[in-house]
Amino acid sequence: MKPYSIARRLITTVLLVELISAVCVTGLAWLYERHSHFRSFDILLRGRADSLLGSVQDAEDPEDNVMLSKSDVNVPSEDIYEVWDEKGRLLGRSPNWDGTTRETLSTHVDGYSKLNINGRHYRSLLLHGLRVVDPGDKGGGVPHHVTIVYGAPVERVWHAIFGAVKFYAIASLILMLVTGLVMAWLLHRSLAPLRALANEAAGVSVNAWHFTPPEDARATRELAPLVKALEATLQRLQHSFFQQRRFVSDAAHELKTGVAVVKSSLQLLGIKQRSAAEYQAGLERCEADCGRMEEIVAKMLALARAENTETGPSRIGLSTDVSEVLHKSVDQFSSMADLRGVRVELSAPRAFHIALTTEECSLLLSNLLLNALQHSTRDTRVRILAEEKNHLVEVRLQDQGDGIPSEVLPHVFERFYRGDPSRNRNTGGTGLGLSICKAIVDAAGGEITIDSTPGLGTTVNLFLPSAKMKASAPAESQYESVPRS
Repeated sequence: MKPYSIARRLITTVLLVELISAVCVTGLAWLYERHSHFRSFDILLRGRADSLLGSVQDAEDPEDNVMLSKSDVNVPSEDIYEVWDEKGRLLGRSPNWDGTTRETLSTHVDGYSKLNINGRHYRSLLLHGLRVVDPGDKGGGVPHHVTIVYGAPVERVWHAIFGAVKFYAIASLILMLVTGLVMAWLLHRSLAPLRALANEAAGVSVNAWHFTPPEDARATRELAPLVKALEATLQRLQHSFFQQRRFVSDAAHELKTGVAVVKSSLQLLGIKQRSAAEYQAGLERCEADCGRMEEIVAKMLALARAENTETGPSRIGLSTDVSEVLHKSVDQFSSMADLRGVRVELSAPRAFHIALTTEECSLLLSNLLLNALQHSTRDTRVRILAEEKNHLVEVRLQDQGDGIPSEVLPHVFERFYRGDPSRNRNTGGTGLGLSICKAIVDAAGGEITIDSTPGLGTTVNLFLPSAKMKASAPAESQYESVPRS
């Protein structure tokens, strides 16, 4: 995706809105100014036409005609006019106009019209007035109907309109420019905490995990969630990185120890001539150490597969009966339980289906049962209970062994972690079993917890979502709740 600037988009959006607003305001200003100026212009035309009506005087002839007194006519030289009496006689006309025709006069209905005279635009008024001549005479004077056509050029009106609209347009553009500059400045200042946060985050590396968010970023309401998310993410990354580094270091240590033991055993066998029995014993030790290294590698691969297993919708359709796998695991370790003098009691009254493959479920339960047997003392019991509550399958394994010290308990799921810091090869296994169990449970969207009391024993609790079965009711398991020894 092509990179873009949020600030630039925001400024562009605001300026675009302002531009549209400016166009609308300019358009409204155009309409208002046009209406206002032409209304004033029309009033001016009517006033000048009325002054012409006042210039109509008695012609002092026997027929009581009227005439236009030139001395009383006082209009601008660029204006045009014509004056007619009721008999159709032309009383007067402006010298800069050839006059109109009866057809043109018929288009005026006591109102305004447009004229184009020699390429010049005029606005004209057709006025039908009543002029009373000699009002002081007996009878109140003689009324005469007079028709006046009066026009004036509109260039000045349009010039005034364009001037006003131009003012609005320039003011809007200046306002847009000022707004854009102010917004750019405000955004630059507002984004300063974000830039500082980015610079601080950029300084984090595998060798420098120190991350101190700027106080401005933490105090900004919009950035506070981002700061918290960054802190939490970096903490998880740091924990994962150190865990991975320790995993590699521990794996190298475990494998190096095994290789060193095999190498030293072979060197001892080659120093001097030995009997066949001694060679046989030495080779058996080498084979045992190779088997141990093979076990470590196998568990490392199992852990990697478990951690890379997809979760969520990809597990829809998976279904494994926990009860069946539990019975098989108990049968598998029955000989070991007999040798250690431990009694295994299993209670799984029916089938409980979970969203795990059979291999994952078997590996999970086998590791937990093996741990319980390894840490149980003679003449004790390991109890296993499986039940379903609120669409969760709960599996509980409880032993009566030595328990786990409280300072060790928070670390039991870490890779290669064993309570014995000396890493005695005869105790503690590889330190990967519980890590594999947690990875499998996490992939299934479940939870695993461990409660332990030193001297009394340990309880492992599994909470796994039940599989969404197509059948309307779960089938009864063929296994009964029987104690195993």
